[in-house]
Amino acid sequence: MAGHPFLARLARDEGGMTVVEFAIVGPVLILLVVGLFDLGHQLYATSILQGTLQNSARQATLENGFSLQDQIDADLEENFNTIIPVADLTVTRRSFQSFTDIVTPEEFTDGNGDGVCNDGEPFEDMNGNGSWDQDRGRDGLGGARDAVLFRATATYDRMFPLAGLIPTMSNEVVIEASTVLRNQPYNEQGTRVPTIENCT
Repeated sequence: MAGHPFLARLARDEGGMTVVEFAIVGPVLILLVVGLFDLGHQLYATSILQGTLQNSARQATLENGFSLQDQIDADLEENFNTIIPVADLTVTRRSFQSFTDIVTPEEFTDGNGDGVCNDGEPFEDMNGNGSWDQDRGRDGLGGARDAVLFRATATYDRMFPLAGLIPTMSNEVVIEASTVLRNQPYNEQGTRVPTIENCT
């Protein structure tokens, strides 16, 4: 090395180490920061969706809510679109006789003991659609004093380009919110008398 001072100086030089270290750590760090921003944005959007859904549900459970459903849905979409301008928003309503009926299957007689409603076994058709369901609710707001399950689903494209950085990740985000409220007692609650049907 004594005969080559340039090579000796080059061997001692550590100035390029920072560039090499950043080339290794940088992409991981950038991915982590972008991922945190994406997750934070998704949590914020979910919070806004939950809040706007609860506000809309309160309006819908008033006596005049039945005639204002289209306007209530339009207001919900407008409020959510202030955060996510191009989201595809879907709202559903299922009414139940009571809170305990929510997401409860229709009762059936399990004659063959297989735990499945089949082979002509009788069941109580609580929602009147002629088939056995895991959910005994009816579509819509129901009537006075009914419990209503509101669900909203929003689909939108990611704000941050994570899908391009992680091949298995979809560019589409789907978030959901739900709330349950009872309709105002503006009238006597109607009774839901089940009809007896047979499973297929």
